Order: sequence, then C-alpha cells, then structure tokens
Amino acid sequence: MSKLFRAVIMGPPGSGKGTISERIAHSFGLKHLSSGDFVRENIAAKTEAGIQAKTYIKKGLLVPDHVMTRLMLPRLEEMTKYSWLLDGFPRTLAQAEALYSACDLDVAINLNIPLETLKERLRHRWIHPPSGRVYNMCFNPPRVQGIDDITGEPLIQQEDDRPEALVARLRHYKDVAKPVIDFYKAKGILYTFSDTETDLIWPNISTLLSTKIPAIQSDARCASTH
Repeated sequence: MSKLFRAVIMGPPGSGKGTISERIAHSFGLKHLSSGDFVRENIAAKTEAGIQAKTYIKKGLLVPDHVMTRLMLPRLEEMTKYSWLLDGFPRTLAQAEALYSACDLDVAINLNIPLETLKERLRHRWIHPPSGRVYNMCFNPPRVQGIDDITGEPLIQQEDDRPEALVARLRHYKDVAKPVIDFYKAKGILYTFSDTETDLIWPNISTLLSTKIPAIQSDARCASTH
C-alpha cells in the first residue's frame, strides 16, 4: 500500500480553486473535499456545529475558528483510507495549526492571481447559494442565463463580489491568509503558482503533483470502488 497523500489548496476569491481542485481530483484520483460542502451538509443534518455555523452565516458573519474546526476535523479523521485535497479550509492560522496537528499534510498549494484578473473574474461570477455551484458568464456560463443548470432555481451575484466591495474583500483575504502561507512555508510544504489563467497554472501544478504522488492514483481509484 503506498502512502496516502493529503494536500490543501488556497487562493483568494476568484482564483480558480474549485476548477483546479476538480482537475487534481480527476487526474490524480484524490477526493476533493470542499469546506463549503461540509458546512452545508452539517447545516442540513442539524448537527450541533451545523446549527452554530448557520447562526453566523445568517448574520453575514464568517464562521469562527472553533466552529469550523469542529465541523471539519472529525470528518477528515474518518477518512483514514483516502488521499484527499482540501479546498476552503484552513482559512486562518488557528485553523491551519489545528489541521496540521490532526493530519499529516504533504503539500499546500497557493494560487497567486493578479488583482485585476480577480476583479474581472468576480465581476462575471454568479452563484447558486443552496448548492454552492459557481458560474462565470465568460467561461463557465449556465445553460439558461440567471438559472442554475441542475435545479432551475435563480442564481445571484453576491454583494461582496460587486466591484465596490471587492477590493476590501481581497485585502481582508490577504491579511488573513498571510500567516497561513507563512506557516506552511516554515513547514517546507508550500508551493505558490502565479499567472492570469487557470490553463497556464495547471501544467505546473500537474508536474509538481506527478512527482509527489507515486502510485497513489491507482490505489485511490481502487479504494473508491469498494
């Protein structure tokens, strides 16, 4: 049995984390774990942590560290047989430290995208809040404008994706992410990728992971069929 592989991916809103995560999962047989999905599942299941998270989200507040770690870590600790890529967690240094104590991480991928590119992408971004599905009107539009492909429900543009809120949102991300980036850099597992297009970043990420994930792909796919 080859060693399991665990990675996290970080990047500001609009950096293409979701797209790159899906490509990594498909190409290397990893499970793509989204913190947003975990939060929605816990809210739907009315777990104690899910109920707590919902009270913050309804007020438009970020879910605090102690609630996020209670949502995330038990699920990750259950996944002892799988290699995975975690998207959307950790967001803060406290979350990063809690995750590192609970799980052996191999790689932290950091997406560094120019501000103007992020502003342009987010200007065209619409979401389906119940599922978290994200559309971009330029390169990933819904089949019917303004309508979710799967449910037929309306899409919305988040208030904080609007231009006037965006710069403050990105500045806040940078302030919170810097200690996390420095933490992984000190651990020797940080890999930063910079460019304006996902298709230009992807080959470099793929090359890195090809050297880091020997024989995991087939093992993970076998495990996922049982």
